[in-house]
Amino acid sequence: MNFSPNSTFLYFIAVLVILFIIVQSFFFLIRACRRAKSLGMDMRQIRKIITSTALFTIAPAVSILLGVISLSKFLGLPLPWIRLSVIGAITYETPAATSTATALGISLSETITDAKVYTAIAWVMTLGIMPSIILVPLLLRRIQNGLINLKNKDSKWGDLFITSMFLGMIAAFLGMVFADIRSGLPGFIPIFVLLFSALLMAVCGLLIKKFHINWLENYALPFSMLGGMIFAVIITPVIMR
Repeated sequence: MNFSPNSTFLYFIAVLVILFIIVQSFFFLIRACRRAKSLGMDMRQIRKIITSTALFTIAPAVSILLGVISLSKFLGLPLPWIRLSVIGAITYETPAATSTATALGISLSETITDAKVYTAIAWVMTLGIMPSIILVPLLLRRIQNGLINLKNKDSKWGDLFITSMFLGMIAAFLGMVFADIRSGLPGFIPIFVLLFSALLMAVCGLLIKKFHINWLENYALPFSMLGGMIFAVIITPVIMR
């Protein structure tokens, strides 16, 4: 009997997980708002923070949705839906799934019907992310204390160190951007998208600094990400002709 990655049972599990995440999110949101009110914090400012944070999640959510759609072609919908809803790391989930399928000689254009292959991909995606789940509670407090001590000693160097950590995290994924440049012009599509997003970010920075449009500070990153996605949708068909 063939295995179906879109079985009713898997959908049932996916719905339970998604509902749990939604309920948990609202639970902590309500508790946080009540705590802020009890501390006498400005609730208008709290609502402003909630709104800006919600808008900030739109761009990552769109990229995650695209990741779910791309993975669902061969993994079905439930597993990518669960994985990217819980972890949301498209830069990890997609390479983990595709590299495992490639190692097993499975075509990414066909839906998996072999339970062993499906299980192998699910295990690789799960085990590969476990170190971050284990290391965070073990090392986070030490890292935070080290950063606080560094900032207390020299705030400028502390800010530079945090910025360098952020840039290092981004640089870790640049290999995916430059991976296919030898394949010709289509291989440069990720680079074009990266440069366009950087241009949008520079424009937002200019508007903030020169024209004092301060509200853009909270939305510059989402705008640059969404702009890059739209640019990718436009430029890809043109280059791939």
